[in-house]
Formats: sequence, C-alpha cells, structure tokens
Amino acid sequence: MKVMQNQPSSLNTPDNSPENEPGLSRRARRARPGWRRGPVIAAGAVVAVGALVGSGFMLQSAVAAQNERVAATAELSAATDLKVEQLGSHSNILEARAVKTATDTLSGAKDTISAAKGKADAAELASSVAALDDYRLLAPERVFELADATAAHAAEVKQAIAKADKIAAEKKAAAEAAARAAAEKAAAEEAAAAEAESSGGSRPSGPANPSGAQAIARDMLAARGWGDDQFGCLVALWDRESGWNVYASNPSGAYGIPQALPGSKMGSAGADWETNPATQIAWGLGYIADRYGTPCGAWDQSESAGWY
Repeated sequence: MKVMQNQPSSLNTPDNSPENEPGLSRRARRARPGWRRGPVIAAGAVVAVGALVGSGFMLQSAVAAQNERVAATAELSAATDLKVEQLGSHSNILEARAVKTATDTLSGAKDTISAAKGKADAAELASSVAALDDYRLLAPERVFELADATAAHAAEVKQAIAKADKIAAEKKAAAEAAARAAAEKAAAEEAAAAEAESSGGSRPSGPANPSGAQAIARDMLAARGWGDDQFGCLVALWDRESGWNVYASNPSGAYGIPQALPGSKMGSAGADWETNPATQIAWGLGYIADRYGTPCGAWDQSESAGWY
C-alpha cells in the first residue's frame, strides 16, 4: 500500500494577495504599498526612454545638417581658391584690372581713330570708344566685354589704314617715276638741242618738198612739235637704215623703214605694220622719242656707234 506524500499545490497554497484578505475594503487594499505600482513604473520608463531616443535623433540630425553646411562651404572655398576673407580683395583686384584694361584700350583706340582720318572708316570704332568711356559706371565683366569689342574694331581699322598707306605709297612711287622719266626726257631734248646748236651746219637737212613716206614723216614730226632740223636728222637716219623702203629687211630680223628688230614690234602701232609706211613711221618716232628724245639724238647715236 503506497503512502501519498504531500505535494505543493496551488490549491493548497494560501493566497495572501490583498484582494483575498478578508476584512479589507477595496480602498484599503489599493492604499497598501506595492499595489499595481509595477506596471505604472514600467510604462513611465518606456515613455522616458522614447523621449530620450527622440531627442537624441533630433540632435543627431541637426549635427549632420551643420556638418553638411560646413562641407559645402569648404567645397565652395576650394573651388574658387578663395578664402572668405579674400573675397573683398578679389573684388578690388577685378575692378583694378577692369580700369587698366579700359584705359589701355581707349588710349590705343583713340590713336587709331586719329590715324584713320582720310584713310579708313572708323565709325564703329568711335562708337565702341564712346561706350567704353563710361567704364567707371560699369561692372568689370561689362568693361572687359566692351574692351574686347573695341580692340576688335581697332584691329579692323588698322588693317584698312595699312591698305590705304600701301596704295598711297604705290601712287607716290609711280608719280616720282613718271617725274624722273619726264625730267630725263627733257634733259635729253635739251642736250640734243644744244648739240644741234653747237654743231651748226653739220646737221643734215631734209628735202624742202618731201613726198611719199617722207611727207608722212614730216607731218608726224610737226604734230610732236619737232621742226625742220629734226626732220633733216630723221631723213638722214632712215636713209642709212632702210632707204625709206617699207619692205626693207635685214638678216638679223630688222624690218621696215625704221628697221625694227624684230619687225613684229611694230604690230603695237598697227596690224598692217608689214606694208603701211604710216604705221612703221609712227612706231619708229615713238621708239626714237623714248630712247633718244629727238631724231637728232638718234642720228648722233648712229653717227657714233653705227646703229641706233
């Protein structure tokens, strides 16, 4: 026969909770220490921890935002390579550069406008100068823009001036060359006239009543202002060269009354140079005038050298 041992049991454990204490009212039981205080304390702790966590999160966000602003400022400073305290001096330097650029550009542009008078159109350059003259009232960026435009217009005007100067120099050189040629011709004519006067009756004389080609030649000499003395020299000269034969030719290639070498040179006086005495005489008188000044000058050359 088994003996049952006493086992702890909830049925047999005395309940000492306030609710089960006989003789106590509900108010008294609630007033006793420890009644349901544990759950209240736990709830308060949860709220306090939540508030602390929230405050910490907000503080952390504010610090992160501040750090981002500091980083952005540092990045901007590095990009511009300027420190905050340098920004004011940078502005002053920029303005000083603008003033110097404007004054230098204006000085050169005004000199160019003066040089362009009578040579080139400087209207656009003058307009740019007028705009840049107000540089002290303008922002540096605008000053640099106007200075660039003024410099570009000045370069165009300088090119036009150089072109005008070149044309003027060429005209001057041509005029001087023509004057020298005229002076040399006049000197040759004077020398020939002096030689004619000194030689007196040694000059050949022409026929009083020429005919044919010689008559044509005398009329052409008169048209050039040459008299009978020059006609006598011409008659003697071309008597020696060709006998006044329109078809006279030479093995060297010389041809016609003036013995042009080659004969085709006379084509400059007319296409009929091979057969027309007037064409040959016109070319021959032009050659003599350019080379010797007068027929007597050509005659003197022929006398001394055997050719003219």
